[in-house]
Amino acid sequence: MTPPNDPVPNAAHIASPSYRLAALDQDFLLGESMRGVRFLLEFAKADEALKAWGVRSTVVVFGSARVHDGGANGHARWYDEARAFGRIVSERGGALREGQGPRDNVIATGGGPGIMEAANRGAADAGAPSVGFNITLPHEQEPNPYSTPDLTFRFHYFAMRKMHLAMRANALVVFPGGFGTLDELFEILTLRQTDKAPPIPIVLFDEAYWRSVIGFDALIEHGMIAAQDMTLLRFAEDAEGLWARLLECGLRPGENIE
Repeated sequence: MTPPNDPVPNAAHIASPSYRLAALDQDFLLGESMRGVRFLLEFAKADEALKAWGVRSTVVVFGSARVHDGGANGHARWYDEARAFGRIVSERGGALREGQGPRDNVIATGGGPGIMEAANRGAADAGAPSVGFNITLPHEQEPNPYSTPDLTFRFHYFAMRKMHLAMRANALVVFPGGFGTLDELFEILTLRQTDKAPPIPIVLFDEAYWRSVIGFDALIEHGMIAAQDMTLLRFAEDAEGLWARLLECGLRPGENIE
């Protein structure tokens, strides 16, 4: 019989995973049953940081990660115009209002290289903050060096990343890109077509590129979309043209989404 004053041997209890604080138990938090909690965490972390910086609305820029500064095959022009556009929006849209109320039309991208880097770089040229919504990929995506460090996020779930990209967007600008860019473009187009998103401007850069990769007219001819659906988007050929299209379609510098 154990003497009553001897300590109870509880080392196994303390070492057991069940004894860990739930918030510090990574095995538990990464388990299947906690998927909803992880969704909430990915929403709340970015949301709190954006609010702390006063980011009320954004202009989202999509485009290929494979476009490089000084690249070949016309890619250099795409990069240069995306950079110029990031600067124009940041200077004229309301992102520079530090200490003067909420920031509007802050540049937001997927956070990676290529067109995303160029748009974030343009915002940095203007001395404005910009957002990078990165995603964990099999070949690890690293954030470009131009998004604001405090506004550079990493997501596991594409769905939550897309939600953050869409929920504050005053406008969407889409540069040439591949599967990922098409996915993001059609996500927003579908939300607009079904009135699940506010009537934000959607502008595609380089009309020749987009008409060469998407048969918009064929979609209409086959009855897959209505001709009226094409009014959901516009085209532009340079950075100033992009800004002009956004203003024509209702973007109001310094004002919030509805």
